[in-house]
Amino acid sequence: MEIKTVAILGAGAIGGYFIWGLEQKLGENLWVVAQGERKQRLEQKGLTVNGKRYSLHLRTPQQAHGVDLLLVCTKYGALLESLDAIEAIVDEHTTVLSLLNGVESEEIIGKRIGKEHMVYSLMKIASERKGDNVVFDGEVTPGLFFGELGQREPSERMLAIARLLDDTPLHYHFCPEILRDLWYKFALNISSNLPQAILGCGVGIYDDSRYAAHLNQMLYDEVVAVAAAKGIDISAPATAGKRSASAKRARYSTLQDLDAKRHTEVDMFSGAVVRMGKELGIATPYNDFAYCAIKALEEKNDGKFDYDLKTPV
Repeated sequence: MEIKTVAILGAGAIGGYFIWGLEQKLGENLWVVAQGERKQRLEQKGLTVNGKRYSLHLRTPQQAHGVDLLLVCTKYGALLESLDAIEAIVDEHTTVLSLLNGVESEEIIGKRIGKEHMVYSLMKIASERKGDNVVFDGEVTPGLFFGELGQREPSERMLAIARLLDDTPLHYHFCPEILRDLWYKFALNISSNLPQAILGCGVGIYDDSRYAAHLNQMLYDEVVAVAAAKGIDISAPATAGKRSASAKRARYSTLQDLDAKRHTEVDMFSGAVVRMGKELGIATPYNDFAYCAIKALEEKNDGKFDYDLKTPV
């Protein structure tokens, strides 16, 4: 098994990481999938990663049909509307890695195209957008973690992914317990992203404020409880469990979205925990609070509360 062609759906921070890492090795066999206005914009502007502008090999979903490996790098909010494109791209031999945050995207995509196409995966990368520039430190980025359910040894298609990434600057790791790794990262995302987003501070707040540290721990503990009810033990970390080192000023993705007045992925984070908690009979009050607080901040960014500025005292 050999991967000769790769398609990227979603040319954002994670897509930019793979464009940066695979462009030299694959050349015109590295495709970015887009259509309509987005395709026109990428044709005109390309993508800038770490200060370098990349001219992209663009394909519509139909033109990308039959690709060997599809990397789904969209935002969670765009996943459902991307399912038609994913289905158009995939044929019987295509392998799919869903690199979204959260713990549900593989199930959502697999339900549409067949779970046999899915290799479960997660990304660990500290990146940010500065205008049109995607910025990260490739040397210290942990990168891709991937595995197959119930498969403790690398399968042939996992080895094919490894061979693709060898001789590139991309980092990768086999995960014998990939579902546990996904849930552990899910807990870290929620507990680290959301309090700092609500408070508008860098991640150093967890070291410097016992109140923020308490919120961090309570959010984490609720995810542990939900995972345990599903038979997944994340009380101790697995392969992807090491926390990434970050400067105290670092602003994770949820806060970056609020800073840029974009809607966040909180539905995939605390929204999912609250929903699963209700299904399982587990109380999740801290995640309920975080969900409501960030939704209200999104409304504020949308101008819903402009009367605070316009109404005379």
